[in-house]
Amino acid sequence: MNQPSPHQGRRRLLKGAAAMAAASVAGAPSAARTAPADPWAYAQGIIDQFSKPLDFSQREVSITSHGARPCQLHAVDGFPTIDAKGKVLTPVPGSHDCYPALRAAIAAVHQVGGGTVLVPAGDWYCKGPIVLLSNVRVHLAARARIRFSADPRDYARDGDYDCGANGKLVLSRWQGNDCLNFSPLVYARGQRNIAITGADWTSELDGQAGVPFEDGSGNGWWGMNPKGARQGPNPDAMHQGRNNPLNPESLAALAPGLDAAVLARIQGDAPDWRSDEKFLPALSEAGVPIEKRIFGLGHYLRPCMVEFIDCDHVLMQGYQVINTPFWIHHPVDCRRVHFSKVRMESIGPNSDGFDPESCDTVLVDGCWFNTGDDCIAIKAGKNLDTNYGPTRNVVIQNSVMNSGHGAVTLGSEMSAGIEHVYAQHLDVRNQHWQTDPLNTVVRLKTNMNRGGFLRHFYVRDVKLPNGVRLKPGFYKPIPGGPVKAGTVPTGGGAVITFDCDYAPAFDLIRSRPPEVSHVHISDIRVADVKTAEGTFGCYQAFIVLGPVAHSYNGPAGKPILPVTDVTISDCDFGKPVSAAQPWFIHNAKNIALRNVVIGGKRYDENLSG
Repeated sequence: MNQPSPHQGRRRLLKGAAAMAAASVAGAPSAARTAPADPWAYAQGIIDQFSKPLDFSQREVSITSHGARPCQLHAVDGFPTIDAKGKVLTPVPGSHDCYPALRAAIAAVHQVGGGTVLVPAGDWYCKGPIVLLSNVRVHLAARARIRFSADPRDYARDGDYDCGANGKLVLSRWQGNDCLNFSPLVYARGQRNIAITGADWTSELDGQAGVPFEDGSGNGWWGMNPKGARQGPNPDAMHQGRNNPLNPESLAALAPGLDAAVLARIQGDAPDWRSDEKFLPALSEAGVPIEKRIFGLGHYLRPCMVEFIDCDHVLMQGYQVINTPFWIHHPVDCRRVHFSKVRMESIGPNSDGFDPESCDTVLVDGCWFNTGDDCIAIKAGKNLDTNYGPTRNVVIQNSVMNSGHGAVTLGSEMSAGIEHVYAQHLDVRNQHWQTDPLNTVVRLKTNMNRGGFLRHFYVRDVKLPNGVRLKPGFYKPIPGGPVKAGTVPTGGGAVITFDCDYAPAFDLIRSRPPEVSHVHISDIRVADVKTAEGTFGCYQAFIVLGPVAHSYNGPAGKPILPVTDVTISDCDFGKPVSAAQPWFIHNAKNIALRNVVIGGKRYDENLSG
């Protein structure tokens, strides 16, 4: 590549990187480690930072002034959700491309000091990403719908890094690891004072992830996922979980100075270690520089729908997102992120709703989640990619959660740590409980690879009018450990789930034990639902699966610390299916129950296990 390193020119990115990396190992400064005297006053202090709206110039430019024209739609065979084949709407072939007009309007507004780029009512076909620049707001009017093209080449055409046959790519982060990849459909890097907004939930961003690729080359973005590939016309099609012949047969080609024994340990002997989803984490473990972690065309790492990297003062507000290729909203290394009144309807693989990663000061308020994966999943890097530091100072409130894996999840990519997270006033409605239930409500997931710390996590006032998933999603341990397979429903069925051994077999390097402490949950109210088998609110009330020492494979002598200092108070979990064992605890201590009701029985006791 004849381009500068992705590290160069990134404001703040590597400034103090060594210090941040050290902090991710040794922990954050002592002030951050200290529990607040009044946690909800601390949370209010975060909320108050968003009381003043972002300031944009009154200047407004319509995309039509730069040549945009609306398109017509027709129905084609595709996937409305990852589990259902059917008709989906997409622009008719030959539709006018509004990407040049959007790009020109954003550039023009930015160059004169900022303002608003208006997308009027209508359907607009966009063959490329919306790339935001400082002091620019892109606003969708009521009934304005941007239909992003279903063509990977459109997101590997105009990036900052010319990677030859792989395309012109952008700096991105995929499941916690840095790489050069397809551009997200809405993207910004190193910008300040940016926004994407809508008039209401008729203002729509459509990722068209269930639409077959326009050139006939594949089963759409969702077809890059193993489940999507299996459901397509060619079940043997390549996907992110199959060995990609474009990836070198040995990491030595990209990390020639690495010790042979270390190299062998990172690669392992799994037959699929060269699949894109495993090859990227291996590049991180091997210390391969980002400029050599090239994916894009010929690879199967789907882009996020909205991803902002290293940005300050970010607003996402008032629109609806549907049918997204991958994670829906993914701010990385951003400060002052306001996520407000956004609706998400995307039942696709890895369709997490909102994943702030290594961000500081975040407010989620008034959003609606109906997703194919976690509604909210707070992240902080994976493997050795901890250069952006921890995520801290997050408030989540006044939102509705329906389908998804977890309502409020922390992890699993959390190697740099997570602290000071506050969730309150949530309506975990689980509206589709009969056909597509929410798996769990409060969810922590990490393991011996992802490690990291979680501390100062507070939850209160959560209502569950339709319970959670009633069928267990059982933990799959590494054989021979103390917790048997088919016994603990860490994957779904409990209201509260601490899973410190999440998917352990996926990661070959398991030498970073997580540390979890200071978690305080109160006022969760679960209502039972009637089923053919009986009336229940959950499979199990709560699970605390602390770090499992059997899964550790690093140097001897490292402590495997229990989960500690957890309080669950003033909660009613309804009636569990597993009435004989309403909870499970392993490697945890000081788990305090105060006025906790399960199946009509009150518990006030201290638990360890």
